[in-house]
Amino acid sequence: MKRFKIAITMGDPAGVGPEIIVKMFAKHNIYKYADVFVIGDLFPMLGAQRRISNKISIRPIKNINNLSKETGIINLFDMEKINSEDYSLGETGKVSGIASFEYIKKSIAFALANKIDAVVTAPINKHSLHLAGINFPGHTEIFAHYTKTKKYAMMLMGEKLKVILATIHTALKNVPQKLTAKGLTSLFELTDKSLSKDFGIKRPNIAVCGLNPHAGEKGAFGKEEEKIIIPAIKKAKAKGIKLEGPFPADTLFDKVVRYKTHDAVIAMYHDQGLVPLKLLSFDTGVNVTLGLPIIRTSPDHGTAYDIAGTGKASELSILAAFYTAIEMAKNRKK
Repeated sequence: MKRFKIAITMGDPAGVGPEIIVKMFAKHNIYKYADVFVIGDLFPMLGAQRRISNKISIRPIKNINNLSKETGIINLFDMEKINSEDYSLGETGKVSGIASFEYIKKSIAFALANKIDAVVTAPINKHSLHLAGINFPGHTEIFAHYTKTKKYAMMLMGEKLKVILATIHTALKNVPQKLTAKGLTSLFELTDKSLSKDFGIKRPNIAVCGLNPHAGEKGAFGKEEEKIIIPAIKKAKAKGIKLEGPFPADTLFDKVVRYKTHDAVIAMYHDQGLVPLKLLSFDTGVNVTLGLPIIRTSPDHGTAYDIAGTGKASELSILAAFYTAIEMAKNRKK
């Protein structure tokens, strides 16, 4: 069995990224599953190591082909982008935004050059990116841009539920205008392909949420189901994709979780899908970008500035993202 090589980006230096990475290595035998290194900076990683565990050592490297596999050692590809005086824990900043962006770009370069098998990204802060003049909404869009991916989607997953979002960071009032039959049909195709390719599900059974209460109830509470969602479902089903819906969202998730009726759910907007997902898997949720030529996963939480530096942040979500990346790499190899 091939040993996969995984890169973990450190995320925002002022957030919990360095801490959860140190906790991950301190509490779990990471090298049992893959060759792993962190792309980041020495000062934030050393600070986290000193706060979290004196049993962990940071090993700066310049050659990713020379990785330690010794428990208690973190291989750090030191980007040398930030010094201790350049950031303050729990605060946004231009330098932090630039640094976290550079870590991501380096991970993409490694992946596109086939030097690594997957990327796990620790959280970044969107405001810090914007202070640095980097106008991407988040990781998903950065990875899509630099891999020249036109068709991509955000999937959030836990042990009992996979949710794909038809719209991501969109104001609720703008969601209906963002939905089109063509766009949804493309999303259904991408979801079907990704579940098969990345998760080994031979013929995925996908459930689709309605947009309106009671899935519109034949136009009584909105026309989007009749005009947009149902035509998209029919077109995708004609292509052999196994789809059902649109279902009222308030009853669908219980059915999927309790009776395992579907492999994944397509939600029309952010909170429609993520409220049930985070209710079930708040500490272990994983964000996966579907449609990329490379594998990218991340923990399903942000920089958590309010607890940065306290040691309270849990490593369970980034650990789940790490295991998911390995699962995806195995399935792609098959």
